[in-house]
Amino acid sequence: MASEGILLGMGNPLLDISAVVDEEFLQKYDLKPNNAILAEDKHLPMYDEMSSKYNVEYIAGGATQNSIRVAQWMLQVPGATSYMGSIGKDKYGEEMKKNSKLAGVNVHYYEDETAPTGTCAVCVVGGERSLIANLSAANCYKFEHLKKPENWALVEKAKYIYIAGFFLTVSPDSIQLVAEHAAANNKVFSMNLSAPFICEFFKDAQEKALPYVDYVFGNETEARTFSKVRGWETDDVEQIALKISQWPKASGTHKRITVITQGADPVVVAEDGKVKKFPVDKLPKEKLVDTNGAGDAFVGGFLSQLVQEKAIEDCVKAGNYAANVVIQRSGCTYPEKPDFN
Repeated sequence: MASEGILLGMGNPLLDISAVVDEEFLQKYDLKPNNAILAEDKHLPMYDEMSSKYNVEYIAGGATQNSIRVAQWMLQVPGATSYMGSIGKDKYGEEMKKNSKLAGVNVHYYEDETAPTGTCAVCVVGGERSLIANLSAANCYKFEHLKKPENWALVEKAKYIYIAGFFLTVSPDSIQLVAEHAAANNKVFSMNLSAPFICEFFKDAQEKALPYVDYVFGNETEARTFSKVRGWETDDVEQIALKISQWPKASGTHKRITVITQGADPVVVAEDGKVKKFPVDKLPKEKLVDTNGAGDAFVGGFLSQLVQEKAIEDCVKAGNYAANVVIQRSGCTYPEKPDFN
């Protein structure tokens, strides 16, 4: 059984504004399917346009928060997970708090007075999603919030810590402090490559954190960008996963394991200089609703078994199960109880 507070996540809490749109809408705002970007000025009108033109759903999101919610759902132990990030003092922020408490996650948000709660436009076309994040308050997380005794207590209590790469754009200092704490206390620290732009434009921050990371998650596009940016001259996901797993480590307590998902293709796991592949259950096309949150759900499922010290096969199986559930629903949502053994 997972104990209370065993898993901690830190990241950018965003309210997902999700809708099925058309190709024309993607072209109008210069969006690519299956991509994640930060909103620029040209994207700002799209949030209102989506709300007025399409059938929109609001779901508490943000990559790390999604993974933590899914892990919490899989564990079914109240308060097994906790989460920190920054929201605004507004109705979206209240919605987020309500959502997270219902999910059973112990949230300690920093509430920013100056910026609205961050949002993420989720544009779904043909089941593929394009994400445009307007960080707003999520971008205002303060290192000082982490150091407050009631918040640092969550770090002390956790034995497993997970942070998506997106948080590198907001508070690398917070990541470093938590990473060093994990290394010094034999805790398991995991991160996600998260998006091609993180691998490209936040390369230095990523490399500073990497020696502390015991589990690196990512998808095939992110892995290939990671390789390209470093001049590795290989597109082979298995080779890239191996090279990431062999990156130098700051602590010798845990080896590094790289886990790369490839949509419907097998999950690649690199550890101890070897690669294993795990097949994914194929979902008939007509059952696919949208891929938003699939990668986050995979990580959540994986972590739910990792914190119970299960074998890597079981972790991957749980990751695939959670992702399979989520892609058959709109947004990163799930039924009341998991049906996983």
